[in-house]
Amino acid sequence: MGNIKLNFEIKKNNLKEFIRVLIPELVDEKITIMERRCDEFLELELEAVGKKIIFLYENHLDKLEDQRIVMSKVGLLKLMDKKYPWGGLIGVRPTKLVRRFLNLSYTYEEIEKILCELYLVTPKKVKLLIDVVKKEMVFLNRDHINMYIGIPYCPTKCRYCSFASYEMKGKIGEYYNEFVETLLEEISLTGKFLKGTSNKIESLYIGGGTPSILTEDDMERVLKSIKDNINLTDMREFTLEAGRVDTLTFKKLDIMKFYGVERISLNPQTFNLKTLEKMNRPLDRDKFDRMFEYAKKIGLIINMDLILGLPGETTEDILYTLEELKKYPAENLTTHVLALKKASVLFKDIQTSMTLDYEKIEKKLYEVTEDKKMKPYYMYRQKNSLKWGENMGFAIEGTESIFNIEMIEENQSTLGLGGGAITKSIVAESLTVDKIKRIVSPKEP
Repeated sequence: MGNIKLNFEIKKNNLKEFIRVLIPELVDEKITIMERRCDEFLELELEAVGKKIIFLYENHLDKLEDQRIVMSKVGLLKLMDKKYPWGGLIGVRPTKLVRRFLNLSYTYEEIEKILCELYLVTPKKVKLLIDVVKKEMVFLNRDHINMYIGIPYCPTKCRYCSFASYEMKGKIGEYYNEFVETLLEEISLTGKFLKGTSNKIESLYIGGGTPSILTEDDMERVLKSIKDNINLTDMREFTLEAGRVDTLTFKKLDIMKFYGVERISLNPQTFNLKTLEKMNRPLDRDKFDRMFEYAKKIGLIINMDLILGLPGETTEDILYTLEELKKYPAENLTTHVLALKKASVLFKDIQTSMTLDYEKIEKKLYEVTEDKKMKPYYMYRQKNSLKWGENMGFAIEGTESIFNIEMIEENQSTLGLGGGAITKSIVAESLTVDKIKRIVSPKEP
């Protein structure tokens, strides 16, 4: 990384990471950023690669302590004539920034102005942010907690996956029975612990891995143990991921329904079967259709996940998947932009370079979701995702996932059980700062 010269204090590593992600051509260059004025306006002079600009903006330092670093980042974008839909925002949770502004008593109109002028976010993305935050505010509840139970097993390991998941036929699969017994003990002990606290569980989410890989008997044992040991009097939502239909049976769906599961995920990721074969995630379309139909019949709310930008897929491939989506009356849709993480096999094998027509894909996505009467209700971003994208959750009114909202907003404490689960304690220190403590459970059973 090249030399950065400043006449004010900021976290240089934060700025260097921003440059690495959005302005890589400046990584090895000398950069000078000088503060020239700090009264009713804050003025920075930025210089690099023979270019120089002045960036002037209203002084909000009394509320926005990080205004200097924001202006340094955005000023460099201006200097290099870089334009991104999200401007200078590279954080995972841009909606948290909007809530921070609200807590500082900014109006939505003032927030829109700051996002457009200070952060250089496009009006279209600003509207999306504001709409999502308004939707989320109805659900946020700091007075309760949520519970996450991780089942870290899958029938096969998807090549893009970086989560705690192990193939049943692999070496870790040998510990499946011991894992289930230990999980049952953990659920029992957690129930005893909770009886001595005032914690109230608002949502329960069983994820993984692929939780539906549990045998029918083990699924019943786990769900019965939850019912017998955990006080769910205040629970508003119970979700179990059933993303791989090769792990599902009608009986498993009946067991879920009997023990109070309300929501499941059935995740095609793409409807291009050749792509799924390459990703080590084969899909039996006929079985998918049968499981979907039966889940609807017994009254389960269904979310479907799609990944946009899988290797080898063209714009037309993605448009085909979105068209196929019309055939399924799911209540929720979650779209992920492919993010290559270092823990994934795909990251280790290839660095993909794709040319996709984002405008055409986005237009089709919103055509489909509007046709289904779905609206965006939560979102997040990833630094290693395709530069144009964000991960979006869409839902029909009244079927939004409380757990997803609380997790993305880091608003509610989480009690994590099982493999790879993260227990998270969130306590407000001020209007804009939360103290977050994390305890990570072992990933390997």
